[in-house]
Amino acid sequence: MERQYWLDKWASNQIGFHQEAVNPALAAKIGRIAPRGDERVFLPLCGKTRDIGWLLSRGHRVCGAELSERAVAQLFEDLAVEPARAPVGPLVRWSAPGLDIFTGDIMALDRQTLGPVDAVYDRAALVALPDGMRGRYAAHLMRITARAPQLLVCYVYDQEGMRGPPFSVDEAQVRDFYGRDYALTLLSREAMPGGLKTMDAATQDVWLLQGETRE
Repeated sequence: MERQYWLDKWASNQIGFHQEAVNPALAAKIGRIAPRGDERVFLPLCGKTRDIGWLLSRGHRVCGAELSERAVAQLFEDLAVEPARAPVGPLVRWSAPGLDIFTGDIMALDRQTLGPVDAVYDRAALVALPDGMRGRYAAHLMRITARAPQLLVCYVYDQEGMRGPPFSVDEAQVRDFYGRDYALTLLSREAMPGGLKTMDAATQDVWLLQGETRE
């Protein structure tokens, strides 16, 4: 979606996409991408997700990217942590022990600025982007994370029945975006109780993406 769309959502507190508890898929599957327990995990388009606090509490280091400074300010308030802020090119780094969040356009985030990444957890990024932006985002994500293993959460439903976001991202799209660079494993496919927004029939797909990192 357009930049202003998401900024307006945060400004008006229309954030139905925000979950008040850790995502069950993350809690159940984190060991598939971060088995040691101290990995640096990247969350693209992270908002103020509770998943960050959960990962920190488990001993992981966390980095993220988010367009809205309002969202990131609320994230640090929720964590009861005072961040240090510093400009890094067109972005702003918000940092605290074990945590770095970059505000601004994720497409302006490069690998050097982001730093080493051990794993990626994408619950809300790929599904937030319209069709014309997803391929470019996926390629950029692989570049800046050196193809780190990824846990990817997608929703699948009849796109003609609902405009989105979240958008429907089916298996064919996942394979198109990532199949040449990763080994793909569908970890789970479950019907969403009560559907998704106006869609009665919707599933949540959780993918494991594994590939050799590139220097």
